[in-house]
Amino acid sequence: MKTCLFALFMLLAAPAFAQQSAPDLPFDSVPDFLKLPSGMNFGEVSGVAVNSRGHVFVFTRSNSAGGPAYAPSASQLLEFGPKGEFLREVGKGLYGWSFAHTVRVDKEDNIWAVDKGSDMIIKFNQAGRVMMVFGRRKESADEDTKPWEHPDPPLPHVDGLFRQPTDVAWDAEGNIYITDGYINSRVAKYDKNGDWVKSWGDKGTGPGQFRTPHAIAVDRNNNIYVGDRANRRIQVFDTEGKFLRMFTIDIPPVPGTRAVNGNTPTGQALAAVIGAPNSICITPGPNQVMFVGESTFPGRIFKVSLDGKVLGVIGRSGRQLKQFSGAHQLACPSETEVYAAETSNWRVQKLILRPQTQISSVTR
Repeated sequence: MKTCLFALFMLLAAPAFAQQSAPDLPFDSVPDFLKLPSGMNFGEVSGVAVNSRGHVFVFTRSNSAGGPAYAPSASQLLEFGPKGEFLREVGKGLYGWSFAHTVRVDKEDNIWAVDKGSDMIIKFNQAGRVMMVFGRRKESADEDTKPWEHPDPPLPHVDGLFRQPTDVAWDAEGNIYITDGYINSRVAKYDKNGDWVKSWGDKGTGPGQFRTPHAIAVDRNNNIYVGDRANRRIQVFDTEGKFLRMFTIDIPPVPGTRAVNGNTPTGQALAAVIGAPNSICITPGPNQVMFVGESTFPGRIFKVSLDGKVLGVIGRSGRQLKQFSGAHQLACPSETEVYAAETSNWRVQKLILRPQTQISSVTR
């Protein structure tokens, strides 16, 4: 009996697919969609989200940048209208701003910003007023305030405090899930009132362990998908943190693809980054699909079924429109409209996917 149970566990723990090819999806990138005020530029764009009215929120490492050369503050949250027109800056000069990471919008159109530098997750209402804060930044007046170190194994988790959090999501009941993150390697759960519930996970490579849980999303059935970036996989859990399954994206890049920054990986270095989930979004509605943004290289975006099958590949590494480098966060208000926030290319691209009947099959 024990042998059968172990075999079943290993079957569940194994990646669901070893898929080596998928079609290229035809798509367009809307040129100059977001209109910044004159003289203003994005820095690294780490976050993008869209609310129910089509307003686009951009979390960028720009314009607020100030401080010493090696530790400037760099967080700015901007709102744009449905046609890309600039509307306002949310939380200008906020105490929680330090180093922008991701932004999300919940089903009530509240705006949530995750700041890696201040170790805080901040909830704004639609008017831009702070409603809740999670975590606490180090106080600048304390003599021992300094950047986090990276001991291995990490120091024990502390309930309600974070070390470089990365993303936030909600289930159907409004419970809050936070990936934490670059150091703690766990998922934290709060109830809808902001009360601490639990956390799960630690650093490692086994099922339910993480190495840089970088993105999180929840489907309509309350399955929780965690982009375990350094382990190059997506793990799926129930709302209590029970491991359900995991899958990987194993499609190699087109030969000749070059990295935007640094040497182009080959061999084992390339194998370690193919399909590494930098960002995840799940479409609304009854027939949901997932979009997954790859790390800086190979830099692609994938359309994926919720069981882990890659349905198509979007773009490739590069600096031009319809190319990507560091798709750090995705927003997908529909199956044909995707917004990609890029850190290396300092921009947001609005992507329009064409009908799949126009897809020409490409084998890699």
